[in-house]
Amino acid sequence: MTHAKESEHTSTVTEPEFTSIEICAGAGGQAIGLHQAGFRHLALVELDEHAVKTLKLNIENHRLWAWERQHCDLLPPTDVKKFDPYRDLRKSAGILKQHGLDLLAGGVPCPPFSHAGKQLGKDDERDLFPDMLNLVEDLRPRAVMIENVRGIMDPKFSDYRDWIKARLQSGWYRRDDGQMVYEEGLGYTVCKWDILEASDFGVPQLRPRAILVAFRNDVIEDLKYEWPTATHEEPVSVAESLLPSMEERFKPYFEGVHAERARQAFDRWLRKARERDAELREKGGAGIAPTLVGGSKKHGGADLGPSRAKAAWKQLGISGMGVANDIETCARKQTEERDLFGPDGPMLTVRQAAIIQGFPPEWNFSGGKTAQYRQVGNAFPPPVAKAVGESIVDVLRAARERDQKQG
Repeated sequence: MTHAKESEHTSTVTEPEFTSIEICAGAGGQAIGLHQAGFRHLALVELDEHAVKTLKLNIENHRLWAWERQHCDLLPPTDVKKFDPYRDLRKSAGILKQHGLDLLAGGVPCPPFSHAGKQLGKDDERDLFPDMLNLVEDLRPRAVMIENVRGIMDPKFSDYRDWIKARLQSGWYRRDDGQMVYEEGLGYTVCKWDILEASDFGVPQLRPRAILVAFRNDVIEDLKYEWPTATHEEPVSVAESLLPSMEERFKPYFEGVHAERARQAFDRWLRKARERDAELREKGGAGIAPTLVGGSKKHGGADLGPSRAKAAWKQLGISGMGVANDIETCARKQTEERDLFGPDGPMLTVRQAAIIQGFPPEWNFSGGKTAQYRQVGNAFPPPVAKAVGESIVDVLRAARERDQKQG
């Protein structure tokens, strides 16, 4: 296998330097970041039909994903519990068999550990940590990356974290009955399991995420893993990140019957967002967004979260009571009264929510407005995934160079 990276300016398909398989891929937030870090995906596994269509839409249309178009198994909606890579992979089976896998990654479901839920942990049927670890055993990847909400790091889940670490690297953990048990691990070293804050990586949002990074023992051996450091000294504000898209939304109304109201509404939003940013920076913070939440299919339409989140959005000059139509739909349906001129400020469009999550502007979403927003709200910010991916690549590359010298 050659080790040339795909050019960012051509659609030439070259062999990947590093490969990955991702479970719980969602709308592609983690996949984008890992792709930017240098990984090429052998498979993306996701259960939600709208998210699967989003992945397909982008892989089929983007020049930079030319390798995946030929080699990535984008499975139909698939339950991770039923995913068998050696049975389900077609396009990438030969590469996997010949070269093995560099990275197994996944943002396993958050509700079992989220502060917004009941925090049932391993007793929640949505907990996929055991299935992720079974895939580690089956695939023997050189590296493992698991993303989850900050809640997984709470003291109440310490025994469960001990079990996960023991399963990977051997060790003791406390069973439900209180007995201490020694687990023979899978031959990995958990190098770090800690919190990364998205706003440290240019994402204009309060979004702490717990990330576990582990390497196979023969890979990490005599090497040292370096945890990602912040790429931004100062957080990027909502005012700064949304200004171009807000101008684009309001501009059609700056002339004509709505001209005065449109100008006032736009100026009011920008003033409030900037004032809030200045106020918080004086206290050592910044005018970043509260955590976006995707919500659940069981509950009605999309909005920007619980009442506390809506209050924070209101201070930034934005109404959190719903999601706005895109520019074309707003004009066609004449929903500017609701979408742009509301008393609490404009609502966010799906595209603007994607900006708040750190998605690149060319990434599109499939499904209706609510389905699209849920995909965005549940995503792992690509800039954070990129930073973690690059930290993993550093070790994989060093290990490969070491092994080539020894070989």
